[in-house]
Amino acid sequence: MATVVPTSEEDAALSVVRFASELAWADAGPEVAEPQVSRLCVEAEEFIVMGKWLELASLMITSAELIFSKVSEKDIESIFTIICNLVTKTENPDEVMEIVKVITTKILQQPNEKPAVRLKIMISLYNLLETPYCQFYVYMKLLNLAVDGKVTEHIIPSFNKIDNFLKDWKIGIPEQRELFLAVSNILKENKSMSKDAFKFLTSYLATFSGDDSHVLSEAKEEAARAIVEFVRAPDVFQCDLLDLPAVTQLEKDAKYALLYQLLKIFLTQRLDAYLDYHAANSTLLKSYGLVHEECIAKMRLLSLVDLSSDGSGQIPYELIRDTLQISDDEVELWVVRGLTANLIDCKMDQMNQVVVVSHPTERVFGQHQWQALRTELVTWRGNIANVISTIQANKITEDGSQAAQGLVVR
Repeated sequence: MATVVPTSEEDAALSVVRFASELAWADAGPEVAEPQVSRLCVEAEEFIVMGKWLELASLMITSAELIFSKVSEKDIESIFTIICNLVTKTENPDEVMEIVKVITTKILQQPNEKPAVRLKIMISLYNLLETPYCQFYVYMKLLNLAVDGKVTEHIIPSFNKIDNFLKDWKIGIPEQRELFLAVSNILKENKSMSKDAFKFLTSYLATFSGDDSHVLSEAKEEAARAIVEFVRAPDVFQCDLLDLPAVTQLEKDAKYALLYQLLKIFLTQRLDAYLDYHAANSTLLKSYGLVHEECIAKMRLLSLVDLSSDGSGQIPYELIRDTLQISDDEVELWVVRGLTANLIDCKMDQMNQVVVVSHPTERVFGQHQWQALRTELVTWRGNIANVISTIQANKITEDGSQAAQGLVVR
């Protein structure tokens, strides 16, 4: 089986230079090729002796890129494994970053040529790096390559580790924004992952909290997109968009004020409010690709959630019918849909024509709800502490009584 690097005591990097340059100059004939190959090998050897790893990387990557289409994928991976390994030769983080830039620039120049192989090379490079920011830099280039080379399916599984990556990279807010938006844009192209795309888009918008109006304005387009995606998503019923400054800035925006109004309807009002809105803004809804019938279906479910949270514990069938604007025969159907979507926790009392709510559901879970939950947890913790104290006190009393009985026996 043919191998890229001849078996010898020659430095692996020098062997790659020799192999790549011979192949690159093969068509020029021996009279032209041999001097060029010798020159490149001498340069490479000098760089190795002097520890000029950045210069060596530039020389190697140029020759390797020239033969990318001429050798097998396995050989390409072998060649670039040795090139990528140059990042481990230096302890200077700045030089490591420069080597990384040289390699990634070449790899990304022709993303449609063997994109899966290029992606593997980038992943190998990432795994060799120890500097957090270098890792982040390469990962972002990975995302670009996956998109341009149309091989995003290979990178999507890594999105499950984003939280761990963030802990390792320790990147700033601007870099987080870049990451969240890139991931969201990749996922939105996959219809089955629209929920995850919305999650990362929300994370992106959350990074703008506390910024001035000039910085917030950068997020207007994506904030509008988040509203549309929330309204359109058939399986997303809760969000904290109303708590995000990047979104609330749209309330008085000339272009997006009506869109913000639609968000408030979906998060805080009932079906009748949406129908009034649609009557006045049907063209706007169509311009954003929102389907009226789908919006009605989602608003009916959200209205049902609203009815379940009023604190009474019971919802008459008649009230559900009127609020959701449906027939008597459809009431139980919509209650079942609410149960199936885990939006309400209830039982249907058909005899009395009421829905008995076991546990109210918060329609909006924002800062107020988090604070209420925190208060409940603090109270619960205090109650548990009291129970533990009581048990310990009773145990001490019991132990004392048993000791006294023992003395009497003696």
